[in-house]
Amino acid sequence: MIIGDRLRAIREHRKLSQGEIENRTGLLRCYISRVEHCHTVPSVDTLEKFARALEIPLYAIFHDGEIPPPTLVAFSQRNGNGGWGSSGKDGRFLHKLRKSLAIMSVGDRKALLLFAQKLVEGEHTNRTHQNPSLTRERSTSSLRIRARA
Repeated sequence: MIIGDRLRAIREHRKLSQGEIENRTGLLRCYISRVEHCHTVPSVDTLEKFARALEIPLYAIFHDGEIPPPTLVAFSQRNGNGGWGSSGKDGRFLHKLRKSLAIMSVGDRKALLLFAQKLVEGEHTNRTHQNPSLTRERSTSSLRIRARA
């Protein structure tokens, strides 16, 4: 299935012009034309805008049958094992974390990831200092590197 052809077919079936889609989505008419003629592949966010403008659920862009596809059951629900974060204290924490990450800027997310990586590296460094054999290996390898330079 080619998404551009499908979007154009739905738009024409609903008797909407590209101009009306432009007004409803905020996308430029030339961009809508490029998507419909398969010159551009739209992002999921753009597909959501198209779905709202066409007044259809998002899955209808990909599914051309009359009956909606069956809903999928999550793996954790099939096993009866909720898994980490599915309920209780962990679930509340995961929900707060997801909400916070959603409103963070890209730069803040990168900074948070860097901070988490440094924490993990710090734990690794602390473990090597607790084990003298690892510390000796690390110090002799660093001496070899310095001697080569």
